[in-house]
Amino acid sequence: MIKMFFRALRLILMPFMLLWAKLATPKGILRPTEVQQQTDLECKKLALYHFKTCPFCIKVRHEMARLSLQIALRDAQHDPEHRAGLLHGGGKIQTPCLQVTDQLGNVQWIYESKDIIKYLQQRFSPAV
Repeated sequence: MIKMFFRALRLILMPFMLLWAKLATPKGILRPTEVQQQTDLECKKLALYHFKTCPFCIKVRHEMARLSLQIALRDAQHDPEHRAGLLHGGGKIQTPCLQVTDQLGNVQWIYESKDIIKYLQQRFSPAV
């Protein structure tokens, strides 16, 4: 009964969450072309596993937009392949989760929106 209540609540709130996600998306920072190209290249080694209407995922996607980051989005809610990849690689189905691959091919999985945002800011925020 409780499970059905939360499913119904999620169905009711979903359109509002998606609208909020779209309307509240910040404008991205502007970088010189060469710097943005290098940033885009670095982002190819990142992937964000997310649920479309998860408020914590929306928070991370907003920070990605603010930092003008083109990180691959992997829907772990509706795509069984991405869901399995998250479980196999990260060890649990929890979103958001940022997959980071280093130069040597080593993979790190960062859970928790605040930790992901901190990582992205430290790595990609322009020097002031």
